[in-house]
Parts: sequence; C-alpha cells; structure tokens
Amino acid sequence: MSGVAEAKGDRPVAVVTGSGRRRVGYHVARRLAQEGYALVLHYRTAAQEAQENVQELSQRYGVPVVAFAADLTQQPQVEQLVHSTLQQFGRVDVAVQCAAIWKRKSLEETTAADVQEHFEVNVLSTFLFCQLFGLHMVRQEQGGCLITIGDWADIRPYSDYAAYFASKAAIPGLTRTLAVEFGRRNPRVRVNAVLPGPVMLPEDMPDQERQAVITATLVQREGKPDHIAQAVWHFVQNDFLTGVCLPVDGGRSIYAAGW
Repeated sequence: MSGVAEAKGDRPVAVVTGSGRRRVGYHVARRLAQEGYALVLHYRTAAQEAQENVQELSQRYGVPVVAFAADLTQQPQVEQLVHSTLQQFGRVDVAVQCAAIWKRKSLEETTAADVQEHFEVNVLSTFLFCQLFGLHMVRQEQGGCLITIGDWADIRPYSDYAAYFASKAAIPGLTRTLAVEFGRRNPRVRVNAVLPGPVMLPEDMPDQERQAVITATLVQREGKPDHIAQAVWHFVQNDFLTGVCLPVDGGRSIYAAGW
C-alpha cells in the first residue's frame, strides 16, 4: 500500500511500528511526516486503518508513505520489513518501535502464557526490530536513530499488570545495551527510549480513576500522544544523545501525591 510515489534519493526515511491504528505510533509518524520524512507505517492486522493513514499522511504532508504488515515476533517477517523498506526507499534514518500490548489481569490469574506473550510482543519484537534495522544503519555512512518505547511505571508499577510491567522494565536495559553495541560499530548510530506516562488513557476508564491519575502528576493534566512524538523528534534532532531513557510523564515518576 503506498501514497505519494517518489524515487530513492536524499529524503530521510522513518519506519514506525504500531502506526496502523490511531495510537501513539500514528502520532509519531505524523510528526515525522511534518518534518519531511518518507514513511513506512508498520501494522500487524489493521490493514484498512493503515491504508487510511497512508492516504491521509501522504496527501496532507506531500511525503511518500507506504504500509507493510509484519508480525514483529517472527524474525523472517522483520527481515522482510527491512528488505521492503530498503527496496522502496534505499535507506532508513529513523526507526521507532511503538508496537506493544498491555493486558490487565490479577497476579493470581496471570499465567506463564500471559508472561510469555508480553515478553514476545514487547521485548523480543523490540530486540529484533532494533537489531535488524540497526545493523543496516551501521553500514550507512549517515548512521541512524533507533527509538524504543518503554513505560515510566516500570520503576513504580501498579497492580494487575505484572506481565506487562515485567516486560516493559526490560526496555531501558535493552536500549542501553543496543546503544553500546551499535555505537561501537558506527558512532553515528544512536539508540534512545521514551518512557510515556499517562498518555491516551483508555476511553472506558471511570472518571474517578482518570482524575486520580491526573492528580498524581505534577502538571495536573493528562498527557497527549503529541508529547511522545515531540520527545521522539528531540532524540532524532539531538545527535549527542544515546542510551538515554526519557520519562515523558508530567512528573509522575518523581511525585508521590498526597505526601
């Protein structure tokens, strides 16, 4: 699926996973389109929504946009995603791994299968995506920028998401590890992480619970996905940052409300 056609050239190229649906990945992709990047939108099953995003972003910002499907837990499919990106554009400058799952379940009900699913989708997919795109960036003279998405609450986890937080807590360590691995191979390849706070709260969240989340921030308001997109763009622009894990949480990670 493609939008505006353009030959391979000097325009920078970004790949954003989990950008088929209108979640954080879409907003990250939109910001990069605003900055003139050609885009690869990744999706797993949301083909129709991905096509709608292709058409919107290509028409609104006049940049080439394509969408490719892949199960990021399967190495051959990630390899194909890299191949398709390079075949389409010939380069990749920014790769942002936004795809993730989070499922609420009490500790008593959490099974080994739940833990395995969260680690495969949230950790293994991040590793494979960054490994394969990063190894290509190493071979590029201009290097590249890899960005992972963690969660502020891995340092202050809350109840009923044991499998999710256990998996997300691995992202900062993985980010620092890959920053060292790629930086030693090509100093122009950088790896950083954004750790979102209360952004895009569930629509069905009870008002009382929503207000409690807002009150627990220092800025006293809910975040927006554009805050995450802005943090991603900051990492893209600042070429002296690597191995950094940045909370974008309105002060939630340093504030104990009521104390």
